[in-house]
Amino acid sequence: MSFDTRDETLDQIMTMKKPLCPHCQGEMNLWEVPPISFSDGLGWGVPFLFICFNDDCPLFKQGWDELLEQVGQKSSVRCMNYPGTTQFEMLPVFSSFGGTGQLVTDDTVAKKKAHEEAIKTGFSILADCYVNTDLVQIMKMALDGEEPTRVRLKAAEMLGDLADTEAIDPLRNTKFANPKLQEEVLLAVNKIHTRCYTRECPFCAEIIKKQAKICKHCKTEVAGH
Repeated sequence: MSFDTRDETLDQIMTMKKPLCPHCQGEMNLWEVPPISFSDGLGWGVPFLFICFNDDCPLFKQGWDELLEQVGQKSSVRCMNYPGTTQFEMLPVFSSFGGTGQLVTDDTVAKKKAHEEAIKTGFSILADCYVNTDLVQIMKMALDGEEPTRVRLKAAEMLGDLADTEAIDPLRNTKFANPKLQEEVLLAVNKIHTRCYTRECPFCAEIIKKQAKICKHCKTEVAGH
């Protein structure tokens, strides 16, 4: 199978009839490979596989005793298939839950598409905000935890390019759980200060002129700080 994008590959595989496990004849599940190397370290070769997650599959049930005897480690194997082929191999697992986090279902595909659509919508709104210099909406999207992270990152970047010092307090007083987003917000604050020739008083945190020698708010000498 050869497709231009991962999404094209997924769309094509979702139309396929799921293969039957040769060990238990049960229908296999579509599985997204994790971002780690497998076996010889050369990678998986494909972004999706079919895996048998039937806990009563003879291959899986017998694998626990066989591998414990052979390698002295509690583990087993599940049957895997390369989509569009009759090639079946074995996937090592270390618990009955191993790999289930990468299962691809109609629900997970729908959620992924909804997330991608939210990103497109968010970028479209931000583009309009940029043209109209709608800083209120940009700030709202930067602070909104319901927005996709990519949208919030772009909003923070735009604030750094467009906003004045009034945007600093809302950004400073919001905790961002995502480290990359927090980094982008701090960068935006620094860009605002640079454009506006300002800084924050090291004693009272109020915004003052960059060249100020005494803070106009707390009256503390800030020269040299």
